[in-house]
Amino acid sequence: MNTSTFRRIAQLLFWPAVALTLVGALGPSSRIAGLIPWDKAEHSLAFYCLTLLAVVAFPTRRPVWIGLTLSAFGGLIEIVQGLPFVHRDADWRDWVADTAAIAAVLLVMAAVRIRSSE
Repeated sequence: MNTSTFRRIAQLLFWPAVALTLVGALGPSSRIAGLIPWDKAEHSLAFYCLTLLAVVAFPTRRPVWIGLTLSAFGGLIEIVQGLPFVHRDADWRDWVADTAAIAAVLLVMAAVRIRSSE
């Protein structure tokens, strides 16, 4: 499979993944079959996947903008979760978990780019 095929697949998966993340974050707080027992791990996994998809899907975008945009998305989710009618609990540590996962992907991608340019 070539690079453009990977990019196209990532583009097709990115927006549904964003929607799924949003629905999971703002929907009823029932645990998804208890697959991941720790809330922060769920956040990290979701934003790790979103970041990986975004980097592959949009290679011409600057990684810093991908990171800032996804981190803002995570922050916005926490703000909305804090609204009384949403019936969810906002936690700034969830946003930290989101942002740490984003940074992890971007740091690995930067290291790969540096290594491949040597």
